[in-house]
Amino acid sequence: MPRPKKHRRIKCCPAAYYFKPRGIPMYELLENILAEDEVEAVYWADLKGFDHEAGARKMQISRPTFGRILKSARSKIADALINGKALSINQDYFNKLKEE
Repeated sequence: MPRPKKHRRIKCCPAAYYFKPRGIPMYELLENILAEDEVEAVYWADLKGFDHEAGARKMQISRPTFGRILKSARSKIADALINGKALSINQDYFNKLKEE
């Protein structure tokens, strides 16, 4: 039985939750889903330019965990861009943030 997923500190709230290639109908698309912690890791590392150590401190997780999350997110984003897939951001968590 796997360990339960720890609660992560998430502050970033994306402006859009779905991206798809132009000219391809939705019913023909495969989809990659980014988790909220993956979005947060991409935000700190790629948008804000923090190194892994600083990004991990912002999310209150270990540096190796930050690296694994970021690697997973970048892999999903690259797969969507190169292979023409839709990219969906899991919005359940972000909807809860907006309600608070």
